[in-house]
Amino acid sequence: MTNTMVHHVAVEYDPLLSVTEMTAIVEEEITLWKERRKELARVELAIDGENIVIKAIEKSPVRRVRRITGYLSNMENFNDAKQDELQARYKHCCG
Repeated sequence: MTNTMVHHVAVEYDPLLSVTEMTAIVEEEITLWKERRKELARVELAIDGENIVIKAIEKSPVRRVRRITGYLSNMENFNDAKQDELQARYKHCCG
């Protein structure tokens, strides 16, 4: 198996596939996943007889949730005032 990256997606593929074929398949997978509003982390391409087996692995959708003035929300949903409050916070360090 050969390892590479295509548009920030890790790819492991059978060396019997050309780089052009591999890139086209991965780009198509990226497009399909974007249509579903998901992001790929890794694609594995294997040859099984005359078929190409595609295993696509989703990037972990972990999000950071913050509490500002009593409300829990994703940081991208904060208005300007909440963004400013977040930036003004004092960062405590381990003791």
